[in-house]
Amino acid sequence: MTALLTTNLGSIPLLGRGKVRDLYAVDDALLMVATDRISAFDHVLATGIPGKGKILTQISLFWFDLLANLVPNHLIETDAANFPAVLQPYRDQLEGRSMLVTRAAMFPVECVARGYLAGSGWKEYQATGTVCGIPLPSGLLDGSRLPEPVFTPATKSQDGAHDENISFAATEALLGATDAAELKRLTLALYNRAAQHAESCGIILADTKFEFGKTSEGIILADEVLTPDSSRFWEQSAWKPGGAQPSFDKQFVRDYLESIHWNKQAPAPGLPEEVAERTQAKYLEAFRRLTGRHLNL
Repeated sequence: MTALLTTNLGSIPLLGRGKVRDLYAVDDALLMVATDRISAFDHVLATGIPGKGKILTQISLFWFDLLANLVPNHLIETDAANFPAVLQPYRDQLEGRSMLVTRAAMFPVECVARGYLAGSGWKEYQATGTVCGIPLPSGLLDGSRLPEPVFTPATKSQDGAHDENISFAATEALLGATDAAELKRLTLALYNRAAQHAESCGIILADTKFEFGKTSEGIILADEVLTPDSSRFWEQSAWKPGGAQPSFDKQFVRDYLESIHWNKQAPAPGLPEEVAERTQAKYLEAFRRLTGRHLNL
């Protein structure tokens, strides 16, 4: 199986290519296509993970359905067979990895929920004892569970650089107090529901990020949801604070790139087949455990 790194939909207007998704305009809607590209250290690598875009899309669709009673989402149609006629010639590129979605004015913040201390949150805590200005108890370790989940927003990077954690006060200044409060409420409600489900599957949802937009109907959940790209999923039975946790994400990729001492500057290298296969297996395991289903790639 080969990785789909770039889509080509002929005369369909291409609005942009992100690290993973290609975005097209289809009448009044948007078409999001998840490719098999994979990024690490803020660079898209030269090789992809075969089937990754399908795995991400199908996990997102599972969560959109599970969380639908908490907040509306942007989905219009997810079955490529039911897409507009203009898209039918490209079914081979779209099957299983694309979503026709509502256009929305996207909020310029990443809505991050953390139930455990890791990543940039751990680094900030080591320096200041806080995360996004929220004081945390002393003595926590890398991987510690927090007393309660916290909302730690970040500004969206427009140039591919790192997103920057910001305080809730800064979020209010950006969005207004009313929208900031609602995004905080929704983010924590979604995290708590998802973490409860993941725990029932033997998986810890350490943290995740959501994207929200606004339409004439109000606030909606958009983009991808609770995938191994946007979340830290850890093996519950192996959880032990004090260092890196066994996870369901692209850690194999990061470990390989560190082992070859890549300078983390473009151009990004490719991956050996074994690293790509092990990464694909982790993503598939996350899908199977969380959804209870098997996915044929």
